[in-house]
Amino acid sequence: MTEESAALYVVPTPLGNLADLTRRAEAILGSVPWVAAEDTRHSAPLLKQLGSRARTLPAHQHNEHEAAARIVERLQAGESVALISDAGTPGISDPGARIVAAVRAAGGRVVPLPGPCAATTALSASGLLDEHFLFYGFLPAKAGQRRQALEALRAEACALVFYEAPHRVLDTVGDLASVFGERTLVIARELTKMFESIHACPLAEALDWLKADPNRQRGEFVLMVSGAPAGADDGEALRVLKLLLDDGLPVKQASKLAAAITGAAKNDLYEQALLLRQD
Repeated sequence: MTEESAALYVVPTPLGNLADLTRRAEAILGSVPWVAAEDTRHSAPLLKQLGSRARTLPAHQHNEHEAAARIVERLQAGESVALISDAGTPGISDPGARIVAAVRAAGGRVVPLPGPCAATTALSASGLLDEHFLFYGFLPAKAGQRRQALEALRAEACALVFYEAPHRVLDTVGDLASVFGERTLVIARELTKMFESIHACPLAEALDWLKADPNRQRGEFVLMVSGAPAGADDGEALRVLKLLLDDGLPVKQASKLAAAITGAAKNDLYEQALLLRQD
């Protein structure tokens, strides 16, 4: 190993295709005496394939403080440790951030390796034209908290990137459509694996697309939503909404049409339309 010793190496591992492991990552995992892994049983086949003789220690969401203390002890004893998660880059919606922080606080050396990350892999094939993106990761599991989190993101002009599990993907996509309205959604799942798929569609059509085939609801998901329309003017949107209501259009139809014309959020216009009708 050409790296200096006594360091915590943050090592990305493949999302699915083992050929995506870099030569540098392979060298590190094959030479360090310790590997801190999110699930040691999951990581065992990879380490065995690499011929690694490293001892493993668990470093998952529920024991990060204890794992950090053990890793600091190993580093202070002059032994290097490689930190890996089940797939992708540690610390990116995966355990690892607290461990890195503890090692840095103790004066230890942290060496990051570049490599697989589901968010950037999906974005590179999304075709979204937004110049910037905001990586959110996993949304709250509870419906009310999830909607609240999405409402706070509604005005962001950058692409929004979420991770989601298969048992929540329908609920999450439904909430995305309800909160964000007329935008594009790109659904990436099972990246680098046999059944990889990347599908782009209007948000309003996404839920029906997922429900049309149960297989589309399987696997780990990256959901990417195009940013809020540039130049949406609330004053102009309200003016258009009033004109449509004055012409006798129903509240729902008027708010939908005003949103399509101005780029404003349909839900906001619907609430405004209800208030205007009450007045």
